Parts: sequence; structure tokens; C-alpha cells
Amino acid sequence: MKADRRALRLLIRAIAPDRASFGWTLTFLLGAGLLEALGPLLGKTLIDDHLMTGDVDTRVAAMLLAGLVLAGWSAAILRYFTLIRMSRIAMHAVLRLRQWVHAHVLNLPMAYFDQHNSGQLVSRITNDTEQIRRLYVQVLFEVMQGLAVLIGAVVAMAWLDWRLMLIVLALLPIMVGIIWLYRRLSSAAVARTRQLRSEINAQMAESIAGMAVLQASRASARATGRFTDTNSAYYNSRVREVRANAWMLRPALDLVSLLLIVAAVGAFGTLPFDGIQIGLLYAFISYIERVVEPLIQITQQFSMLQQSLASATRLDQLLEQPQQEAPDGQARPAGGDVRIEALNFGYQPDAPVLRDLNLHVEAGSFVGIVGHTGAGKSSLLSLLLRFYRADSGRIAIGGAPLESIDDDGFHENIGLVPQEPFLLAASARDNIDMGRGLSRQSIEEAARQAGLDAYLRSLPDGYDTTLGEGGARLSAGQKQLLAVARALAGQPQILLLDEATSRVDSATEQTIARAIAALHGQVTVMAIAHRLSTIRHADNIVVLNHGQIAERGTHQQLMRLDAGIYRRLYELQRIERPGGPA
Repeated sequence: MKADRRALRLLIRAIAPDRASFGWTLTFLLGAGLLEALGPLLGKTLIDDHLMTGDVDTRVAAMLLAGLVLAGWSAAILRYFTLIRMSRIAMHAVLRLRQWVHAHVLNLPMAYFDQHNSGQLVSRITNDTEQIRRLYVQVLFEVMQGLAVLIGAVVAMAWLDWRLMLIVLALLPIMVGIIWLYRRLSSAAVARTRQLRSEINAQMAESIAGMAVLQASRASARATGRFTDTNSAYYNSRVREVRANAWMLRPALDLVSLLLIVAAVGAFGTLPFDGIQIGLLYAFISYIERVVEPLIQITQQFSMLQQSLASATRLDQLLEQPQQEAPDGQARPAGGDVRIEALNFGYQPDAPVLRDLNLHVEAGSFVGIVGHTGAGKSSLLSLLLRFYRADSGRIAIGGAPLESIDDDGFHENIGLVPQEPFLLAASARDNIDMGRGLSRQSIEEAARQAGLDAYLRSLPDGYDTTLGEGGARLSAGQKQLLAVARALAGQPQILLLDEATSRVDSATEQTIARAIAALHGQVTVMAIAHRLSTIRHADNIVVLNHGQIAERGTHQQLMRLDAGIYRRLYELQRIERPGGPA
């Protein structure tokens, strides 16, 4: 229940800016309900005061019939304007929700993405927000329209005969009980259905992203089996939901409607009335339909309501996830030196990854960081990028503690070249700029430094050529060079390379190595390297082992250590890559 209340608050917040328009919508719907309630009143007057008396005034009868038509037509017009307004309100609300969720996701800490499926996050932003749009347009509209008709019918029945109204209202608790029972029976199935639908989306996204691996490893059958199990569970959950609808909605509520008609007809045989009032009976039977039908329509929206509340709950839970902690101060680095002192870190409290790490990287120097898998290289890089916070110890950049540097100062001073370059389906210029508003000269100079300028100029539209989804027009090496150009374009004081040459050919590796060499003395370079040839000419090479610095020195110094880790790694790569650097 607490989750439902939180979800409702989110839904209300999403439409709050349109509350004036929403107020007019309610007014229009209430007016439509009262106009619809006017029809049976006019019909009752026509039957009892004219047709049953035999004294038919053609002009009056024509006016009453015209009134019936006008009331129905006016109610339809008001509902039309209401639906238009509700659709606009719904689209505005979904627009806000998607903006909130997207902005929030972009500021979540990296630890969150390490633990959650990307396909499910995409489902939150697309499917769940679309489900909420249906809530506003379909559920909320039907409920408000039903309540407006219900209010109009009850007011009209009280006007005609309060005794018959009380008979009708006496059976309404039965309907409320049916609705409550339906919700109890169907809520679990509805929540399960939404969960499984999200899982189906996630599995589909995962399979498509890894299609090459699935087919190459002959794992398609296993992926199909897993998807079939999830799809079957979704089918069974939907069947349970449909069964609850079939039993508890139309049959049960139609039975109550029949009982109300029987009660109304029976009342005419027992209650004293002033003459035979067939028009009154007609009016009450019409109002009974107007009481029961809105309740049926409202109840039929409960499935959609529960799905929408489940979607809103998931969005609310996502929006409640703590964002990446903002820096404590407004410090700016004074230089490109990096100092790490007594650093300790672990993803789990009882499983340290880095232990008592001490390292000083002088400004303008080139430092390589190597080690076996699991040695702590990537964890150190994540700490330098502020993706995680150290358990203890200190990292300082340009003399300023890492956590005290403001975001602008941090991102202006640090560039990253990741192992897997991320490229937009946009132009080469846009992919280097990344929305930073860099000058044309800065972009082209960065491409020259990365060794990509000549190729980009050879494209049909030069730097403005669209590269396609994921940089389809570029080779793997060219994508990596573009990532280098992107990092250099911001003119950072510190450049971090995360195994930037592990997936490129030797020619591209040499191009990247030349670009790094050209930066010597100007930019501090810290390179996590799988290919040791990339950091062979580094000023200092740090070898990590089980989260601690096991060795450090130049390439020549480390190669003189007969039983050294670096020497073993280097010789192993020479064996694996004949013709590599000697």
C-alpha cells in the first residue's frame, strides 16, 4: 500500500503543471454526465404527462424530443473536448516522466549499472511511461466519465423518487464488494505480468546485442529455451488475469444489474404511487443502466489501473535510487599530477580489491599500469573517474582532493579513452565534440593528434559525414582513434586509457602510441594496458598484484627482474605474438 501511495504521488506530480486544464476537464465531464441524466427525465415527462394521458401536444412533444437529442449531442461534444484535453495532459505528463527518468538515470552511480540489466532500464523509460499514458487517457478518462454519469443519475433519481433511489443505492455495496474481490484476485497476476513483460524485453535486447556470440557458440538453443520459459510464464500469468476478469466483471455485475431492475419493478407493486407512472419506471430502469454501466466500465479499467500503478511504482523506485554524490567543494586542480595515498577499496566489505595503495604520478609523465586479471587495474581507474568512492585513503589531482573538485573542473581536466568506444549515430564532428561546443579548430586538431584527420577529410562530407549506428562506417581501429580524438579535444591535463589498444591492430596501436608520445610533458597519461608494447616507453610502469603494487620502474628496469611479474607477462606476449616488440 505504501508503494501504491508513492506511485500515486508521482502520477499527481506529473500532471500538476496541467491542473488548470485538468480542472476544466472535470467540469466538462460533470456537465456531460448531467446532460446525459437529463434524457430520461425528458422521456419520463413525455410518457407520463402526454402519452399516457392521451392529451398529446405536438409542439411540446417535439420540444421534448428535440431536448433529448440536444442533450445527447451536447454530452457527446463535451466528451470529445474532454478526451482531447486528457490526451494532451497525458502526453505532457509522459513527457515529464521520461525527462525525469532519463535525467535521473544519467546521474546514477556506475555501481547501479553494474547490478542492473540495461534492457530493463530501457523498458522503464519506454514501456512503463507508455503504460502510464494509457492510465491518464483510458483509465482516468473512463473513471471520471463513469463517476460523472453516476453522480448525474443519482441526483436525477433523488429528484424523481427518493424511495426508489434508496433501493438502488442499497445494492451498490454488493458491487463495491465485487470490485474489491476482483482487485484482490487479480493484483498479484497483474504485477507478475508486468514483471515478466519487462524480463521478456530485457532478454530480447540481450539476445540481439549478443547475436554474434550466440550463433558462434551454438548457444541459440539455450537462449531460446530461456526465452520460452519466460514467455510461457507470461502467458500463464495473463491467463490468470483474464480468468479473474471473466468471472468477476461482466457476469457478476450484470447479475447485480438484473437484481436492481427486479427491485425497481417490484417497488412499483408495493410502494404507493400517484397513478400508473410508466414514464417513472422507464426513467429508473434507464438510470439503473447508467448506474451499473459506469461501474462495469470503471471495474474493467482495474486491470489497466493495476498495470499502470505497477509501472508507476517501478518508475518511482528508479527515481528514488540515490544519485551519484555531488562533490563536497568547488576546488579546481592546479596541474596534472596525481597522488594516491594509503588507498583501500572493495566492492564488498569483506573482499578488498585495492589495499594500501600509494602512487605519485608527476604532471606530464606517462605511467603504465599492468597486472593479471583481477589485480585491481580497472578498479583503480573507476576510483580515479569517481565512479566509486574509496573505503579509506586519499586521491588528489593537481593538489586538490578528488572529492572536493567540482564537476566542471573534474571533467575539463580528465579525458578517458575506454576499451570499447561509444559512438553516436551522428557525424564525426558531433562524436568528437559530444555536445561540449568545441571550436572547429579544436576538433580538427584533436583528430590530427589522434592520426584520424586524413581519413575523416576523405569521407563524402568530411567531418560532417554521418558515421551510422555505432560508427558503422569506421573500422574497429578507427573507432578507437576517434575515441582518442574525443578525449584530446577537451585539452585535458590528465588522459586515462582503459586498455585502449587491446582490440586494435598493430598499425592502430602504433598510431595511438605516437599520439601518446607527442603528448609527453604536456599531458599526464595513465594507461591501463593489456598489450605491454603500448606502455613499453612509459616513464614508469606500475605492476599490480592482488590489489597491491608488486613492482614499479621503467621497462628496462623491470625486465632485469628475473622472477618479476612484468617480465613473465612480457615474455608470454612475445610468445603469443611472434614478431612483437623485442
